[in-house]
Amino acid sequence: MSSRHHIDDFMRGRIIGKIEEGRKITDVAREFDIAHSVVSRLWESFKTTGMCSRRHGGGRVRSTTPAEDRYIVLSAKRNRRTTAQQVATQFLAASGKQISRKTVATRLRGGGLYARTFVVCVPLTRQHRTARLRWCREHHNWTEQNWACVLFSDERKGPISDMQYHGVGRHHDQWPHAPTCGCEWDYDGPTIDEVLLPHVRLFRGVVGDKFVFMDDNATCHRTLAVQDCLDSEGIQRLVWPARSPDINPIENVWDALGRQVAGRNYPPTNKNTLIRALTD
Repeated sequence: MSSRHHIDDFMRGRIIGKIEEGRKITDVAREFDIAHSVVSRLWESFKTTGMCSRRHGGGRVRSTTPAEDRYIVLSAKRNRRTTAQQVATQFLAASGKQISRKTVATRLRGGGLYARTFVVCVPLTRQHRTARLRWCREHHNWTEQNWACVLFSDERKGPISDMQYHGVGRHHDQWPHAPTCGCEWDYDGPTIDEVLLPHVRLFRGVVGDKFVFMDDNATCHRTLAVQDCLDSEGIQRLVWPARSPDINPIENVWDALGRQVAGRNYPPTNKNTLIRALTD
């Protein structure tokens, strides 16, 4: 059965017209499939005000202007780890106007930003921690020449996966002598042929026999197609501890790039602007 707010002004006029013709409220309600009380209140309101259209309230006055809304969204984009309460505090310091955390959350949702909770990390058993520690101790003293023979890789994910980004740079001081050179790929056949092999072959041609290929034990890196492909090329893999993608330097590169792109005055809105932002 229809509720009152679903009745438009045209239907209201028809209902009032039927009653003015002498029809009973019960008959009119049954004809329009509307509750008797709704028709009765509408008729009483018409007799009092002489109007059949619904009067809309002005609503609560917004506490922020459109310019201030943009400032709130931009503040959150510059630091994605900032909470709504922290944004409200920053807004108070900048404008002298106090707003609530709920107001900030509403403005951020209007700007396409939503709260995220930290996920629980993959649990590490004692064996996992032991293997990670042993691997780090084995490679802690590797020189830049040792790391220069390693090509790091990462599976495709997120909006950046639409472009195949290959770069050389530095990551944080976890591995101070390791140059970061890598590629991003997934497990399907065309990607292996078009993305993985061309860049792996190119890097291997420069490095020579000491070349080592690294992947972080992702499921897509352990398929038979990938294994057969690497075996046919005679490519040696770097032994990698289980459940340890955080040791991969590429993960730190993506984190650094993501922070810098998010902190720009005009964050990218499409693929082309994202490519330009990453290049800058």
